[in-house]
Amino acid sequence: MRAACCEAQVLRHTAIQPDIRLLEVLWPDPAHAPHAGQFFTLRSWGAGEGPFLSRPISVHKWESETLTVSFLYQLVGGEGTRKLAALQPGDRLQLTGPMGNGFDLPALAAQYRRIALVGGGIGTAPMYQTARELAALGIRPDVFFGFRDQPYCMEPYRALAGVVKVSTDSGRVGFHGFVTQLYDPADYDLVLICGPTPMMRNAARLCAEKGTPCLVSLEKKMACGIGACLGCTIETAAGAKSVCKDGPVFWGTEVFGWQT
Repeated sequence: MRAACCEAQVLRHTAIQPDIRLLEVLWPDPAHAPHAGQFFTLRSWGAGEGPFLSRPISVHKWESETLTVSFLYQLVGGEGTRKLAALQPGDRLQLTGPMGNGFDLPALAAQYRRIALVGGGIGTAPMYQTARELAALGIRPDVFFGFRDQPYCMEPYRALAGVVKVSTDSGRVGFHGFVTQLYDPADYDLVLICGPTPMMRNAARLCAEKGTPCLVSLEKKMACGIGACLGCTIETAAGAKSVCKDGPVFWGTEVFGWQT
């Protein structure tokens, strides 16, 4: 399915933490409905204004009944996210998507039943829609998330997941340590991972050591979002691929090299 480009209206824009925002918009094209792990590119400025590139942000939640798509994102100091953060209810922005392959959850649920979701920081954003879609398929995944200091947006998982555990670097909340210390990959048929690259690499290595397949959702700076410019190319076991078009979801062994 090809992506659509539409003008969308801001419904709500909430500060979750000083640098974390939840943006909810009306997506007016139900024929192009997103699924877990996909992303949109967002732009709230004109073609003649900076920055040059739109901002790719993963889908946090999709409500087909209300045509509402939510984006959980982090302010990282760039001009693009600063302009997005200035949006108010009633404002309009340009959305292009949905893009990427995402998690093929119906196919995965037919093969794997014990599934863990592992996230780090803002990499937890796409995991909420993932948990919702798995729950609709009759699977309650176990959720393991790591944060630097203060967790956010965790409570909704308790209605969808079996186990919900949190680690923090500071030890302020939950387990004081790495998220990969919260679970044993051997207890699962499949692990789905999204977060900082070092965390994903380590999580994929531990999965490979236990013989548990894993899928990782990568993040990389993008220009076109459709694989034409090759700006987000990465090397994989199968050769060069674009994160935007061929990903962002890949098998862990494909991008990190370990073999189960």
